[in-house]
Amino acid sequence: MPDQARRSLPLRLPDKLVRLSGRDLLVTFLPVLLVAVLAAWLAVKFIRPAPPKTLVMLAGPKESSYYTTADRYAKIIARSGVKVEVVETDGAKDNLRRLTDPKAHADVGFVLGGLTDGVDIAGLTSLGTMFVQPVLVIYRGRKPVELLTDLSGARIAIGPEGSGTHTVAMKFLTANGMDKGPTRLVDLDGDDAVEALKKGKIDAAFLMGELVRGQVTRDLLKLPGMRLMNFRQADGYVRRLKFLSRLILPEGAFDLGLNLPPRDVELVGPAVELIAHDDLHPALSDLLISAAQEIHRPAGMYRKAGEFPAPLERDFPISPDAQRFYRSGTPFLYKQLPFWLASLLDRFLVVLVPLVVILIPAFRLVPTIYRWRMRSRIYKWYGGLMAIERDMFTDPTPESKENIRKRLNSIQSSVNNLHPPLAFADQLYVLREHISWVEDRLVGKS
Repeated sequence: MPDQARRSLPLRLPDKLVRLSGRDLLVTFLPVLLVAVLAAWLAVKFIRPAPPKTLVMLAGPKESSYYTTADRYAKIIARSGVKVEVVETDGAKDNLRRLTDPKAHADVGFVLGGLTDGVDIAGLTSLGTMFVQPVLVIYRGRKPVELLTDLSGARIAIGPEGSGTHTVAMKFLTANGMDKGPTRLVDLDGDDAVEALKKGKIDAAFLMGELVRGQVTRDLLKLPGMRLMNFRQADGYVRRLKFLSRLILPEGAFDLGLNLPPRDVELVGPAVELIAHDDLHPALSDLLISAAQEIHRPAGMYRKAGEFPAPLERDFPISPDAQRFYRSGTPFLYKQLPFWLASLLDRFLVVLVPLVVILIPAFRLVPTIYRWRMRSRIYKWYGGLMAIERDMFTDPTPESKENIRKRLNSIQSSVNNLHPPLAFADQLYVLREHISWVEDRLVGKS
């Protein structure tokens, strides 16, 4: 090939001078990779798994308002692909018993306020107050009753033993000194109490939505001789029994045409909370509260629009997930995407974000660490050169000089075998110049 053509060819450097050191890259990146793996492992370990596809909800008797409400929850949540299994129970107290039983398979349930005396509620949290359940005392007679003691000596149905209605009614009666004495207390459930009241077998009944439907109560009040007790001492009850709230039933609220009730009625009642285990998946918590807002936010017979659900702490602590939902609402992903996809992306982001936070600074350190390793491979020979130089000035013997020469040759041979990337070639050549300078001084002393 002519010289001119040869000179026109681009200069090709040996690959070993250009390529990066694979071993050094591995050593440099290895700590970063280990940190990334550790961060991913911790994120996966502490992140909650995918939300279950089935939710068990404790309601109440089949025909009660609790069961009807729970069925509405099931239909709303089913739109997100989660099946809600509504379980028939004996009422709010039975719901609490099942939630505290580790052998019972239940996720959430309606629980009345005032039922937790002597019950270990550790591990249970509230998703909020869903509504206030009025205590309705319906009696037979013409004379208005505004004090519970006016029914002293009467036959009163207080709900079956173990029900929430029974527990609340006994608190009312005890507060009035009517738990003992001439008053006859009958353990009848909602529907049986209504029938007994119609037939005159009892004189009055405590009725609550956990055992009887609201329509049954309204139909009962349309019958001649049936009256709804006005709690004139409503404020006193609320002060005395902390779990109660004061309510007003407006005139005509049951039936405008018949004007039932004929005047505003003061009532009291316990809050109904949606209680769950503290390990309930956050996505399911969000679905439940979102459904609760759709069901309970509109105005109702005993509530104003927007009053419920509310994160009011009563017998149970409000769960952190519920507090976050009431404060911030439905997370963005769950608003924009199907539930299953939003849940998947949500868990992916929980893993990704810590990795990004850790890896970006770590990768910024990689070039610095790599440069330090490359330079250290060159600079480490300066220690040997300095030791040789010190030995040269101690007036060595011929044998010592020979030993020094061998040491210098060994350093020179090792340095000649170094093949750093081109970015570090200048430092390699400087090292070689220094080796030659020490060699010249050694020759000069010979």
